[in-house]
Formats: sequence, C-alpha cells, structure tokens
Amino acid sequence: MNERVTSWWSGLPPAAGSAVMATGILSVGLHTSGHEVLSVVALCLAGALWVLLAVHFAALAVRDRGQWEARADTPSALTAVAATTVLGARLALLGWTVVATVLLVLAAAVWPLLLVAVLRHLGRRVPGAAFLVCVATQGLVVLAAVLAPHIGDWLARAGLVLFALGLLLYADALNRFDFRQVLTGAGDHWISGGAMAFSALAAAELLDSGVWVGDQRAVLRTTTLVLLGIGLASYVVLMAAEAVRPRLGYDVRRWATVFPLGMTAAATLSAADSADVAWLDTLGRVLLWIAVAAWLLTAYGLARSVRAGRERGNPGAPAVPEL
Repeated sequence: MNERVTSWWSGLPPAAGSAVMATGILSVGLHTSGHEVLSVVALCLAGALWVLLAVHFAALAVRDRGQWEARADTPSALTAVAATTVLGARLALLGWTVVATVLLVLAAAVWPLLLVAVLRHLGRRVPGAAFLVCVATQGLVVLAAVLAPHIGDWLARAGLVLFALGLLLYADALNRFDFRQVLTGAGDHWISGGAMAFSALAAAELLDSGVWVGDQRAVLRTTTLVLLGIGLASYVVLMAAEAVRPRLGYDVRRWATVFPLGMTAAATLSAADSADVAWLDTLGRVLLWIAVAAWLLTAYGLARSVRAGRERGNPGAPAVPEL
C-alpha cells in the first residue's frame, strides 16, 4: 500500500461498521419493496465494505493487539456482529443459504465475547451507541429466523430466547442512556429508536418462520405490532428533535442514523406482510425512500470528508471520535 492508503486504512474506526449495516438494511428494504436491481447494487456495496472492514480488523488484531482489545470494549465494536447478520439475512433472501449460515456461525461466535467486554465497560449516561447491545443480539435473531425454514425449527426457537434477551438488553441500555443526546447527539442517538425497530423486525421474522401456531402466532403478531409502534413513535420524536436542533455537517456517527431510518422502513414492510396489515406497506415504502435519501446525503458527506482529509495531507484521521 502507498502511504495515503495505509494512513486511511489504519484510521478506520469500528463505527464504520454502521455503514455496512445501513447499506445492508437498505438492500433488504429494497428487496422487500420489489426494487431488486437497486437491492443487489446495495448488497454488493455492503458486501465489499464488510470484506474491507473484516480484513482491517483482523489485521489490527495481529498487528496491534492492545489497540484491538481497546476497541473491542466499545459499543461500536458490536457493529461487526450486527453488520454480519444483516448481510447474512440479505444473502439468505437471495438463496445463498450456505454463505448465510457461515455468517450466522461467525456472528454467533464473536457476539458473546464482544457483548461481555462491552457490558463490563458500559457506564452511565451513555450515548445511543449503547443500544448496539440490543441491535447485535436481535441481528442474530433475524438471521436465525430467516434460516430456520432451511435448517430446522430449533433455530427459530433458539432465536426466540435471544429475542427476549435482546429486549432485556434494550431495557438496560435505556436505563443508562443520556436522554440529552436526543437534542445534542451527533447521529448515534438514533439507535435508541432503531434498536426497537430492529426488535420489531426480529419478531416479524420469527412470526414468518412458520414454526409457531395458534396462540403463539397471536402473541408474536401482537409483539411485532407493539414494538413497531414504539419504534415509529421514537422515529417521530427523533425527527422532531432534528428539526428543533439541526446537526448539519458530516460525522461518521451519521451512518448510525441512516441504519435506524432504513431499519424502521424494513421493519414496517416486514410487519405489513407477516402481521397482515396492508397500510403498513405504504408507510414502509415512504420511510424506505427517506432512508435512501439519507444514505445518499451521508455518502456525499463521507466523500467530501475524505477529500478534505487528503487536501490536509491526513486522509486517515477520523473526522470525529468513535462511537
């Protein structure tokens, strides 16, 4: 690598994984809404970003173990798990069951190690990144539920246990969350609502797995709609806060805004189908294009940030602190 590429490579923060999450969930939403070409384009981009980050953090573990361990203690490290499960879920929808299964095994192996490390170092009055403890867990549930029809009912049942754990982790993160972040956060405060939308998507995928019957389906359907309602209410509150206190300019944490926007859209579209609520489909499509617009704006901001960094002769310096 030349000096500039090496500098940029070494400066990648763990929070960059939220860009994979954002792009991957848009691919899922575009697939669900019937925009397959755009969905595949987004999938290819998410896959390329995932490979780049996976190689980077594997290399960091070999080259600088101390720095790798320090990063593993931060909530943003859990984007590795969430990004892997989102990518796996989209590949499963594409019919790539074996690859998706490998990604599930990989995410499941890394998840407990990172989760324990993060929880041990999680304090009080934390930013929205703390909700990644829930997001990473529910990501495993989503991928397990999608793969259950191909692998076995036991996978969905195991997913249900993780689903309950994910809700408990959400409650713990909410108890620690600094609510001032709603007005002052740089972007990751959106995960507070996105995690609930992701939980709704997990419930919808469990409902759609075909494992549950009778009252079990009724309970899951109600749970899906309740969680989605909370997620949508959070969406409105967070959007209103952005209007009251605009936070313009690029920040790497804005990828953690795009992901919840896309996640809310994907959860709404999924709930429309699995819970059989037709009007949610229309709402989901509107929310999806809002998320696409946010992705484009954030990608533009990233491009300008990288260009400005190169002009300063320091392309690898992160624009802001990590999540």
